[in-house]
Amino acid sequence: MGTAPRYDERMAQSNRQRTSRRSVYATLRRKVLTLEFPPGAALSENELAASLGVSRTPIRESLILLSEEGLVQVFPQVGSFVSRVDPAKVADAQFLREAVELASLEDLPAEPDPDLVDELRRNLEEQRRPGLGLEDFFELDEAFHQGLLRLSGHGNAWATVVSAKGHLDRARRLGLYDTASSSGFADQHVDILDAVLAGDVSLARSAMRAHLRAVFDDVERIRERSPELFASDSGAVPVRRNIVVWE
Repeated sequence: MGTAPRYDERMAQSNRQRTSRRSVYATLRRKVLTLEFPPGAALSENELAASLGVSRTPIRESLILLSEEGLVQVFPQVGSFVSRVDPAKVADAQFLREAVELASLEDLPAEPDPDLVDELRRNLEEQRRPGLGLEDFFELDEAFHQGLLRLSGHGNAWATVVSAKGHLDRARRLGLYDTASSSGFADQHVDILDAVLAGDVSLARSAMRAHLRAVFDDVERIRERSPELFASDSGAVPVRRNIVVWE
């Protein structure tokens, strides 16, 4: 008769499974947000499991979690698909982000942390580096905004912002890839930090608001040209095809 696994072995196996689930979820979420899995792409559990070297169980669990975030749609008897960008959810995330980041500017200290200021300045220098890739710029952009929250003492609020802005992040990436340039956004970051360091909260709020809302111009332009990337109000179930978008 076989011997039952010891407690520590069972715990180790359980920890490995949790780590696998977290890793699979993080990987799939990143691929959705970075547009490696574009809006409307069909997702095969078998293919994903094979490519990541895992069983179908963590894939299925991760897709369920992503569906709860609105980033994936699961249709019984049809399949799973990357959600198209939902303009309403983009607007909701934009509202939340604007509320948090503008409010934080009111709490900036009279003497900002010099180490954080140096970190933000280095960030801005890196944003202007020739040949910087758009994904690299996106990461610097995220770090810049998180740094401003840290400067005001609200760095922990960034996690709440991140959890709510999946559709917004995809819309922002569509805008960046569409223009193939990040220089305008980098210039806006400079204006924001200059106003912050000058102690002009009103100017900083105005510059931040204009910067955060700039994404909507990009979204509307791309939506007119590529409506298949965006959600409609029809609620139609997608039809699996041999292309990456669905109707």
